[in-house]
Amino acid sequence: MKLLIVTQAVDAEDSVLGFFVRWIEEFAKHVERIEVICLKEGKHRLPANVRVHSLGKEEGVSRAMYVLNFYKKIWRLRHDYDVVFVHMNPEYVILGGLLWRSWGKRIALWYTHKSVNARLRLATLLADVIFTASKESFRFPTKKLHVMGHGIDVDFFSPSENMSQGTAVLSAGRLSPTKRHDLVIQSAEYFPNEVRIVGEGSEKQRLESLSANLSLGSRVHFLGAHTQGELREEYRRAGVFVHVSETGSLDKVVLEALACGLPVVTTSSTLIGLPVTAVLPTPNAIAEGVLAVRSNDTTLLTTYVREHHSLQRLIPAILEAIQAP
Repeated sequence: MKLLIVTQAVDAEDSVLGFFVRWIEEFAKHVERIEVICLKEGKHRLPANVRVHSLGKEEGVSRAMYVLNFYKKIWRLRHDYDVVFVHMNPEYVILGGLLWRSWGKRIALWYTHKSVNARLRLATLLADVIFTASKESFRFPTKKLHVMGHGIDVDFFSPSENMSQGTAVLSAGRLSPTKRHDLVIQSAEYFPNEVRIVGEGSEKQRLESLSANLSLGSRVHFLGAHTQGELREEYRRAGVFVHVSETGSLDKVVLEALACGLPVVTTSSTLIGLPVTAVLPTPNAIAEGVLAVRSNDTTLLTTYVREHHSLQRLIPAILEAIQAP
């Protein structure tokens, strides 16, 4: 199989999208050749059978030029791929769908977001197959949908053999209202642990003010955006991961934490059935969950992710489903 991947960024140091470089590396193990079209290209060291073609965001080109460059590249490369895999951006399916169909290219879309809009509906119509991580992460009904689990690189996100587990409470994700980092901060009134929050976003100033008003400034640390490597070290150093997001989906950070052997306390009913501690979404209940966590054998946590959400399992399953009639 010769594959075209369309994605936002190919940059191992991108704090949000850096993980996708490992997806490309894993795809490269199973296909003859990969062409990647991305909005922005950064640092990476991809295998010899992968070529990256940027639309030019890192050079500051205009939105109109993105679109023109996109059409130039899918046309110039049209004999170099059989299948198209679009990651997260339905608009690329809309832009290229009719051409890809006329050229006999099979189109796949990976999408994990609760939002359903006109772009997603049109992309679903044009795509041959849709992939998502959990039933909550794709909310437009279609027979094309395959629920696959997340793709966590369990060779990368794994427990450390040399680093002893700490006691800090870790939270990670965008600093936005739906992620409810405020609950984590409020719960810190009821336990002595250090709180470490990874992420950037519009809520940062409000969360910092909340921490200061509760006189928690010396224990609550806002760490900003992290690369994949930096985030892995936070998972390995922490004592418990607290997940209080209200998005209603299975967040990838939960699985990354579990893959690193880090116990998880969550307020999300979506995660019931996972090896996590579920509590009510109140500061007192969260604190009780944190204080009750014990650092026992991590095998249950890591095995769950490896068996249900590993990147090494996901990519072959995606390729098999794409080729199915």
